[in-house]
Amino acid sequence: MTATDPHRAIEAIFRIESARLVAGLTRIVRDVGLAEELMQDAHLAALERWPREGVPDNPGAWLMSTAKHRAIDLLRRSKLHQRKEDQLTREIEAQLEQAAPKLATDVDALDDQIGDDLLRLMFIACHPLLSTEARLALTLRLLGGLTTDEIARAFLVPEPTVAQRIVRAKRTLADAHVAFEVPTASELAERLASVLQVVYLIFNEGYTATAGDDWLRPGLCEDALRLGRVLAGLMPAEAEVHGLVALMELQASRLRARVGPGGEPVLLLEQNRAHWDYLLIGRGLAALERADRLGSTRGPYALQAAIAACHARARAADQTDWAKIAGLYAELAERAPSPIVQLNRAVALAMAFGPQAGLDLVDTLTGEPSLQSYHLLPSVRGDLLGKLGRSAEARAEFERAAALTRNARERDLLLQRAAAAMPH
Repeated sequence: MTATDPHRAIEAIFRIESARLVAGLTRIVRDVGLAEELMQDAHLAALERWPREGVPDNPGAWLMSTAKHRAIDLLRRSKLHQRKEDQLTREIEAQLEQAAPKLATDVDALDDQIGDDLLRLMFIACHPLLSTEARLALTLRLLGGLTTDEIARAFLVPEPTVAQRIVRAKRTLADAHVAFEVPTASELAERLASVLQVVYLIFNEGYTATAGDDWLRPGLCEDALRLGRVLAGLMPAEAEVHGLVALMELQASRLRARVGPGGEPVLLLEQNRAHWDYLLIGRGLAALERADRLGSTRGPYALQAAIAACHARARAADQTDWAKIAGLYAELAERAPSPIVQLNRAVALAMAFGPQAGLDLVDTLTGEPSLQSYHLLPSVRGDLLGKLGRSAEARAEFERAAALTRNARERDLLLQRAAAAMPH
């Protein structure tokens, strides 16, 4: 492999290989923090040697071999000469000796358990012991290959905060002696739910940024989609994994149409559907079919994907089957009760049966504590009031929504809608 800029080539290779390296090394050393240190050591060695010697034909194998040699060095220098460490050193040396003849041609000879290792790493990074913020940061760091600076910029928090979350997360996992394994059948549902939640939170932050000057952060959507696709490949029999992938594929198909020329938000009913990505729609519909084949009933992600599929199948906004969407939201409210689900159901009811039907449901949510600072509640209410001709009330709701959002693009849109609500 050659490149005009070896450092750029190294960085690109490292981003691709980093999750595989950490996963394989964690299986060996049983410590995710140490595994990442070994990975970084291998990265530094590559930065030093590859510009002089050229990028190896099999860079992933070279990096893994270098990291494993470094692991042996660290263990030998350790003051704790325990039997476990001696055994670990022998295991690594045996792997290196066995793999050496094939390093140039066969990366799988170094680590033939890479699929299982990645799956185990996902369950570690998304462990319920960690806070949601820590899971997000650790997942993006270990599996997304993002730097702490990139994660900090994505979520608009200071870089030291992200670094501290990652350090604490690793310490928490080490102190708890979290096993490097896929959970047992009895634990799988809870732990898998944690993994799916983290991947979808990453996607959602990219799809509609919580704060800042940008309406979208497509890079985060791409990271989440990649993680979801990897997870689907590693757990092909789990219906909800395919449901989540279907949901993300279908939502991502609208990304190009969700912003105007100046970066301003474009709402669903106003989007140019010719700009939707029908390749992603096809992938999403196929993933939804897989989820339906695997599960006797749809889980929450598959239900949301079915809703997204209704939009995807409508070539024009007025062809949308809103009654079906309202029914799917009702089913989702039974499977995963949530005030936000009810708010979305209200929108569908309004589209299917008129704005008063939607407003009646929205008005039952106004006292819900969890929605008091949620800007979309007054935004939806303002929209429905405007359609009913209650202009002054609509304007007040849009202004309240604008005051609650932390996204500058969304605030501008809501203030525009507030101004348009009053006849001139």
